Amino acid sequence: MADAKVIPFGEEPRARRKARRAGRGGRGAALAPVPEARTEHPPAAPPPPRPRSLDERIAGGLAFLRRRITGDYEVDDFGYDEELTDQVLMSLLRPFAEKYFRVEVKGIENIPADGGALVVANHSGTLPLDGLMLQVAVHDNHPAQRHLRLLAADLVFVLPVINELARKAGHTLACAEDAQRLLERGEIVGVMPEGFKGIGKPFADRYKLQRFGRGGFVSTALKAGVPIVPCSIVGAEEIYPMIGNAKTLARVLGLPYFPITPTFPWLGPLGAVPLPTKWTIQFGEPIATDGYPPEAADDPMLMFNLTDQVRETIQHTLYKLLVQRRSVFF
Repeated sequence: MADAKVIPFGEEPRARRKARRAGRGGRGAALAPVPEARTEHPPAAPPPPRPRSLDERIAGGLAFLRRRITGDYEVDDFGYDEELTDQVLMSLLRPFAEKYFRVEVKGIENIPADGGALVVANHSGTLPLDGLMLQVAVHDNHPAQRHLRLLAADLVFVLPVINELARKAGHTLACAEDAQRLLERGEIVGVMPEGFKGIGKPFADRYKLQRFGRGGFVSTALKAGVPIVPCSIVGAEEIYPMIGNAKTLARVLGLPYFPITPTFPWLGPLGAVPLPTKWTIQFGEPIATDGYPPEAADDPMLMFNLTDQVRETIQHTLYKLLVQRRSVFF
């Protein structure tokens, strides 16, 4: 029988010593490897769009001009020219909204991402700049960059140049038939029910809503089954403080009123420059109409109640925004 090989102390192979200690559960016991914790990283946000180079902007501008000259662009049956509105009209109005009036927009999430809706807003300012700023506010702040199709008074469509520009910008006559057609197409339609009573009221009555008519806008929304979005605009009342109305001159000119302000007509054309007030536009929670039966649009009591609800919502929000406002100009 062969003699067992004796290994002197201290010469025992290191691997065997580790195994022996591990078997005794000793100090050198091997620990099971701990799997690495897997950290789930959120997907990276898409990079911002690369700004167009000068050459690309020039090429885009030339292509736009070529389409205008050749007539290779689309206009709907209301005269709305979406490309011209995006490329030209919005670009002209945007500096007034961003730099001059510094419009702050709240509650834009209350305008649906798709489908029709009726935006009902207060009207003020002597000249209808609030409608234009409202149009820019919806387009530039809504995630889907939706276009607001405003309902305008008859006077807009009898004025030279203004008539054509209004049609190109998507405005249409303030009548129930046109409004319903647009809503059923899934458009966002804007209406200011105060009309000339609101825009031409004296400065002493600022932010006091005038009569909303007979509730025709409510009937239109019910027939189309679209939500009504109340909208409150603060800041427009002070751009042309109307301290007087030359009614005789207005009748001669065929106008609903002829404003007298601290600067107009005393300073001539310079008096037509609006004051640089700070604006806030807030969209309230939508009022659903799709739960009513079809005959509800002919119920005068329902028309009155819904009209009053919209009006009270706008008026309450106006008061709240005025309390929060630090200054007319800041």
